[in-house]
Amino acid sequence: MFDHVGIQAADVDAAVAFYLQVFGPIGFTEVVRHPVGDSSAVGIAGRKGFPGFWVSPAGGPETRELHIAFDALSTHEVDAVHRAALDAGAEILHAPRIFPEYHPGYYAVFVRDLDGHNVEAVHHLQGEPSGG
Repeated sequence: MFDHVGIQAADVDAAVAFYLQVFGPIGFTEVVRHPVGDSSAVGIAGRKGFPGFWVSPAGGPETRELHIAFDALSTHEVDAVHRAALDAGAEILHAPRIFPEYHPGYYAVFVRDLDGHNVEAVHHLQGEPSGG
């Protein structure tokens, strides 16, 4: 559904470093950087190499918590994101586990980023989504 998504950060360089460290296990790399005033807009790619996630400078204080889930290829990758988040000193909102309330086989970890957003790595195991 989405081609790309962007968030704003109080400190773009710190936010980009956070995302590259924490989500590096699922292939995050910086692929493009454009100047924006005294800062930059940074395009981060996953495995396909296309900058589908952008971090740019905030125009003011953050007033809303965003939630973004990033696709992992396996539960091992979700666990690797969890370890990387711990190594980065990130707040772990929910440690890796299956969340049956979403659907059978929904395996994820939820982390708080530097700007207070709820970011997730998720892998969908075999199983039918529950109706709701």
